[in-house]
Amino acid sequence: MPSTDDALASWGGGQDLSAWEALMWRTGGDHRARSTGVIVELLDQEPDWERLVAAHDRFTQQVPRLRERVVEPALPVVPPAWSPDPHFDLDYHLQRVRLPGDGSMTELHALAAQFAARPLDPERPPWEALLVLGVTGGQAAYLFKPHHSLSDGIGLLQLLDLAHGHGREPGPAENRPMPKPRRKETPEGLLVNRLAAKVVSAPAGAVREALSAAGRFAGDPVGTATGAVKFAMSLQRVLTPPDAPHSPALTGSGSGYRLDTFDVAFDELKAAGKAAGGSVNDAFIAALLGGVRRYHEKLSLRVDFIPIAIPVSLRTDSDPMGANKFAGARFVAPVGEPDPKTRIAAIHDFVAEARMEPALGFLDLIAPVLSRLPGIVLTRIAGGMTGLSDLQASNLGAIGRPLYLAGARVTRVYPMGPRPGIPAMVAMLTYDGTCCIAVNYDPDAIAEAETFSACLREGFDEVTALAGTG
Repeated sequence: MPSTDDALASWGGGQDLSAWEALMWRTGGDHRARSTGVIVELLDQEPDWERLVAAHDRFTQQVPRLRERVVEPALPVVPPAWSPDPHFDLDYHLQRVRLPGDGSMTELHALAAQFAARPLDPERPPWEALLVLGVTGGQAAYLFKPHHSLSDGIGLLQLLDLAHGHGREPGPAENRPMPKPRRKETPEGLLVNRLAAKVVSAPAGAVREALSAAGRFAGDPVGTATGAVKFAMSLQRVLTPPDAPHSPALTGSGSGYRLDTFDVAFDELKAAGKAAGGSVNDAFIAALLGGVRRYHEKLSLRVDFIPIAIPVSLRTDSDPMGANKFAGARFVAPVGEPDPKTRIAAIHDFVAEARMEPALGFLDLIAPVLSRLPGIVLTRIAGGMTGLSDLQASNLGAIGRPLYLAGARVTRVYPMGPRPGIPAMVAMLTYDGTCCIAVNYDPDAIAEAETFSACLREGFDEVTALAGTG
């Protein structure tokens, strides 16, 4: 395990954006492909502002990636890279507001939705934070908005653990050494240096790859050919759109955001999944589908299946903290199945099969080509890919300890995930024994907002009722 100092300095990975990260970055101008989310933390009291500012100043120096911006090459033939922002301004990235009304969760949800919808400045490090005062009962909230090119969900959990204190009193973070400054890049220098490196390494790399491929084929010609055929068949399955029509009640891809949050006991959701032979993640998705079924029934609609998408982590122990290591999987969801046990079993089987697909991470192979296409073409392709699903569900995982922020204790952590061209994105993060669920939906696509929210809660009640049957 790396030391805390090493983890802070290395969070975010290497200097160059991966092809997948470059693709997300370059398509962010279109709301259908926008990949910005918000972590909403509820605090038991208002934190000390000066201490919060000082902590951000110190932490963004200890984690250099948070003071770096994305530099595009002069020509898009090499990937963009991270480079220190020479004009980094913490006052821009960290601000505070006070809710003007009653401080209710409804008012906080509306503010978070507005905060999420506001695009990040592409000339600055791609994150913003907002301290919200005046939450009912003397509470406060902290909103953190990162671009997806910074990290996936698991990387964000790592960052939250590094960024938060272990108690109300200050810890030893002030004594940690500061990492060395990173190399600065310019658009012209980035292009010249990366192309020069490619020219120097290309012959040797090509020879090594050719020899490696020849060795694999000579050692096992049948196995090599069979593997290629299996990959091709897997790729066809992964690329084929789900064979299910879009729901008539979940239509549209507007740019508006609306947030809803609620809680479910982790032990109950885990026990429900186990009772049906599945995991807490299977129970989470099955509960969502149950809620969507109820929503259609309220609208006097019968829908048996809908296309949904879920992210699958490709992260290994050798991967750096932060950065992005995931792939998207789409499947035909049995939303019309009334039995929660049957839904959990079906989801369990699909997720197990998806994780075994050889071509699951195929975007890593084609992203280098895609990321070099003209922006208008790239955006059109990305918009078409994101519009294939009616719903996206993501379970980020769990935070294993209590979090503190400048003297305030974090009581809930809601992950408002990106909503790239789909009617609704539902994300879950487990904290302090509670599954914190955030629903980011398009108000134009889901006309009956209160009914939709109530139905989702009923869907979770239906699944957690299994907890006592295991």
